Amino acid sequence: MINVTKTYLPPLSEYQTYLDQIWQITWLTNRGKFVLELEQKLCRYLQVPNLLFVNNGTIALQIAIKALNLKGEIITTPFSYVATTSSIVWENCKPVFVDIDPNSLCINPDLIEEAITNKTSAIMATHVYGIPCEVEKIEKIAQKYQLKIIYDAAHSFGVQYKGQSLLNYGDISTLSFHATKLFHTGEGGGIVTKDKDLFHKIMYMHNFGHNGPEEFFGVGINGKSSELHAAMGLCVLPKIDELITKRKELSEYYDSNLKSLDLRRPTIPTETIYNYAYYPVIFESEEYLLKAKNKLNENNIFPRRYFYPSLNTLNYVEKQTCLVSEEISKRVLCLPLFYDLEISLAENICNIIKK
Repeated sequence: MINVTKTYLPPLSEYQTYLDQIWQITWLTNRGKFVLELEQKLCRYLQVPNLLFVNNGTIALQIAIKALNLKGEIITTPFSYVATTSSIVWENCKPVFVDIDPNSLCINPDLIEEAITNKTSAIMATHVYGIPCEVEKIEKIAQKYQLKIIYDAAHSFGVQYKGQSLLNYGDISTLSFHATKLFHTGEGGGIVTKDKDLFHKIMYMHNFGHNGPEEFFGVGINGKSSELHAAMGLCVLPKIDELITKRKELSEYYDSNLKSLDLRRPTIPTETIYNYAYYPVIFESEEYLLKAKNKLNENNIFPRRYFYPSLNTLNYVEKQTCLVSEEISKRVLCLPLFYDLEISLAENICNIIKK
């Protein structure tokens, strides 16, 4: 069975080395030595000033909303994973959907201003597939209307834009370290911000608000992760450049072998160092997509409709029309892409799609 992704697992002996130390120390959670070490190494690798390791990417979004004290309406994208929208609703805010750019598939900044009302408190945009949003335009709009910016950067590990980490844009960027991601800790996530005071607040918030064992800085939640998860991250991180290189090779193979077909690929902005997190293709019609998907499934190959359906059609949000997102979501399919996907299997995938 070939799935859309496959978790990279380091040699068991490497992970066992960390487990031996954990067993000796008997400190499994509450910001142990490996959590602290992972945060430091991630800051260096990603070139960010502050990063907090949390237990998943969804809690990262929820803490970001809470830390910025957002109320009312949050402008967001309809083309993302469901957690982008559900975190807004979960925190008792209202998602206001703005349609996407048909080329990058990220939120269209030219449509944001007309969606702003006196109830708007923030913009939550997703760097879809790790493709940078138009961050300069979004920043200007946010400054003009005094709005906060959260970037859902779940797909953006290691991406650089205009000479710096993509995570350094906006007030807060959130990451997912789920097992399906390029960099993973089994389950996990990250919160990045340049603002030291905001980071201080987030630090307390993810640990129940504790300020010592018997005092509290403010309201909090349990967003901590464990030494076991941090150890996995410490094993995976040294391999990350090799993982990206292999995914780039596979992506270029797909490019060359599918170029004769009427398939479209999202556009990556210039001055971007990309991470090859996904390989999405946009079919001419949903009919063609379903034919290809079904034929691949018959051969035990399981691509995914990332992202379907368009989030503005969810049954727990107010219905809003986003024609581009609704149309693209019906026609986009992510093909299998992972470290040890063999070229012969990629060739078979291409041949099935061609037929």
